[in-house]
Amino acid sequence: MKREKHSKATMEEIKSKYPPQKSSLIPLLQECQNRFGYLPKMVMEDIANFLNMPSSKVYGVATFYAQFRLEPLGEHTIKVCHGTACHVKGADRVNDSIESVLNIKSGETTDDGLFTFERVACLGCCSLAPVMMVDDTVYGDLDREKVKKVINRFRGDSE
Repeated sequence: MKREKHSKATMEEIKSKYPPQKSSLIPLLQECQNRFGYLPKMVMEDIANFLNMPSSKVYGVATFYAQFRLEPLGEHTIKVCHGTACHVKGADRVNDSIESVLNIKSGETTDDGLFTFERVACLGCCSLAPVMMVDDTVYGDLDREKVKKVINRFRGDSE
């Protein structure tokens, strides 16, 4: 899904759907994140002003709930399963491979904005362990070379 750029007009449109009361905070944060892909600082400040509450309160709510992001996601999201089967079959090696190839840690996004890398509890593909998911596609029975090939496909490299 293509994300919108933050604009005053978009914020006014979003705010017009909600009453300026504290109970609107989470729905406002959710809609803004859906529209922009994350919660920029200026969006949280705008919401705070609209709801007449300290921006620290808005930031506190946004950082308390795991559903909210304060940084933009990459174009592609890589999730590595760390469920029991994947853990036993080498999820840590898959993590190490991704970290090495992309030069980022779990929870980070590459400088070019192409990939965001996340560690997840389970992807439900135990028979394919160890697995990773890139966007909506699962890749299983991974080793270092397979991880590198998958990432390179998304970079547009032939190998």
